[in-house]
Amino acid sequence: MKPLALGYSPCPNDTFIFYALIHGPINTGALKFKEILLDVETLNQKALNTELDLTKISYHAFGHLRDKYSLLRAGGALGKGCGPLIVAKHDYSMEELRDKKIAIPGKLTTAFLLLQLYDPAFARVSRNLPPAPYPLLPVFIEMPFHKIMDAVAKEDVDAGLIIHESRFTYPSYGLRQVLDLGAWWEKETGQPLPLGCIIAKKILGTDLHNKINSLIRRSVEYALENRSEPTEYIKKHAQELSADVINQHIDLYVNDYSLDIGEDGEKAVNEILSRAEDAGIIPKLKNQL
Repeated sequence: MKPLALGYSPCPNDTFIFYALIHGPINTGALKFKEILLDVETLNQKALNTELDLTKISYHAFGHLRDKYSLLRAGGALGKGCGPLIVAKHDYSMEELRDKKIAIPGKLTTAFLLLQLYDPAFARVSRNLPPAPYPLLPVFIEMPFHKIMDAVAKEDVDAGLIIHESRFTYPSYGLRQVLDLGAWWEKETGQPLPLGCIIAKKILGTDLHNKINSLIRRSVEYALENRSEPTEYIKKHAQELSADVINQHIDLYVNDYSLDIGEDGEKAVNEILSRAEDAGIIPKLKNQL
């Protein structure tokens, strides 16, 4: 069997999770994997074109891919206190941003989905709807997540939607938080926030899905049991090289949900997909998970 193309981001939580699967500490038997490290929005787009056998993607993107890919239970990113932030250089309210330029890390990111669910004014642009009942609409500018804070600091844009380790470093750019979308989600639903997931092509079949899922879980377990071993691999690909930031990132995004989504994780995923369907952001399906 040829190696399975496995896409994931160069962020510390993903390189931590997949280190053992890719670099040999665990026995994968006859299964081999080819790593493809790309930013999350590029992975989202590749999944839309079914270019990858397995990949980490945003739950927002998964909402568009449920006919082609199945959700695996291990390796994802869910939790509390881990959501995307809206940041700005000036003291804006969210209402004041309705007609401003906002940098986003991609239109298929869960971060952008949350922004649209938070306020329908932000959803009208992506759905190509006229401004009414709002006088104007924002302008969304897509860029790699690690460039957003600099663009906000230089006032190339009025605000930025930040993800990953940016939530730990934005104050160093002289920026302030306008809104924590994860905190809003938790207050609104009482559920953990589904950010990213691992999906596998449906044509691979359930038996292979289960084998892959078990290996990903074991890869997570190995990394947790041998915390320092993946360090060199993680630093090689990380945007932020501070050991403290890398460890904060892993501690926040790698948790029990990374081992198995669990019942409360399933409920949270169904909740966010149902809300996205009701808002007309993703296509409706009869069944969720």
